[in-house]
Amino acid sequence: MQMTIEGEKPPSRFFEKFSQFKNVDLEDWNDWRWQLKNSIRTIERLSEFIELTENEKIQLKMVTSVYPMFVTPYYLSLINPDDPEDPIRKQAIPSIAELVEFNDYDEEDPLHEEIDSPCPGLTHRYPDRVLIIATNFCPTFCRHCTRKRIFKNHGGRRAYLDLTSAINYLSEHKEIKDVVISGGDPLTLPFSVLEKILASIRAIPHIDIIRIGTRTPVTLPQILFDSELLRILEKYGPIWVNTHFNHPAEITEYSEKAVLNLLKIGIPVNNQSVLLKGVNDNPETMIELSRALLRIRVRPYYIYHCDPVKGVSHFRTSLWKGIEIMERMRGHISGLGVPTYVVDAPGGGGKIPINPNYILSFTEDTVILRNYEWKIFKYHPNGKDSNISSLPFLRQEKGIQIYIRRKSWRKKKE
Repeated sequence: MQMTIEGEKPPSRFFEKFSQFKNVDLEDWNDWRWQLKNSIRTIERLSEFIELTENEKIQLKMVTSVYPMFVTPYYLSLINPDDPEDPIRKQAIPSIAELVEFNDYDEEDPLHEEIDSPCPGLTHRYPDRVLIIATNFCPTFCRHCTRKRIFKNHGGRRAYLDLTSAINYLSEHKEIKDVVISGGDPLTLPFSVLEKILASIRAIPHIDIIRIGTRTPVTLPQILFDSELLRILEKYGPIWVNTHFNHPAEITEYSEKAVLNLLKIGIPVNNQSVLLKGVNDNPETMIELSRALLRIRVRPYYIYHCDPVKGVSHFRTSLWKGIEIMERMRGHISGLGVPTYVVDAPGGGGKIPINPNYILSFTEDTVILRNYEWKIFKYHPNGKDSNISSLPFLRQEKGIQIYIRRKSWRKKKE
């Protein structure tokens, strides 16, 4: 059963740009079960939507023999089939680059989620929170997935873990206050299984927060039209949802409705983007994405630097590109729209925030700051001098003078 929103407009049929979808009934299109049943899983089926050369078909079959393809009709419909550089296509459609070893330091589990696992399905890295991997299945297999290892040689088989030992671990460790349920995508679990997991966690007195990591608002928003799922999620709050929009083209009236349905049952929604080459690795796209997220009431939470995962190297950019994006976002969009840029350190080091440097120098009683316009200011670190004063005279000092000249050159270049 689907939940409707009072006064909402009927969804558009933008998916009809593909002739294969023109005769699909809107009721079927809005049924998440139909979406999964009709997902694109083979290169032959894909070639009905996107023109592929015979050589491309051979290459992509090689890729899918290792890293399978699974794309919902909805997410496929967001692709511009005439643009080989389309940002949705890059995320959903295989590339021969996935089989190329660009670096000898890429790993299948660079974040050591399995090494930091005291029992099956659970990773305990931070003192007060844990990660639960509940399933190996997603509605769309993202080509940049940090857990690409669990889709490797997947063959489309859907499975979920017996989390009995994980629940027992949670009960025994009272320092744990926060549980993140991820996968795969936990919202694709049978609803009875999902409810059992949520009920078991909520029954543990010292657990304050349950977070669910899901990309369904992006790749299968129709599942969040289902009143049974929404009833389960509302029953076991407080629950927070972290989702994963990477590009403004992923935000549609369908995803907006999915988010609104979560908000109506008291579930806040945060977004965790991944910095991806050719998808969102420029300030203009990231600013547009943040604006679009705020419009649908989603908080931009993190930008992750793409992890050094085998099969994902072609998506990785430099840290300097990420810092440049953060530099341009600050001051050019509300602080609500500026996420935190983080590196999830290899070897289980955890999330490390990476920011532009706004402190140029400091002593015990003076800090030299610069703002997003590269204006220089003097500030007292202990609040004894409450006035923030501009320091044009510092431009005459050698170090600052060079700094300003470099910025002026950079502006001319842009």
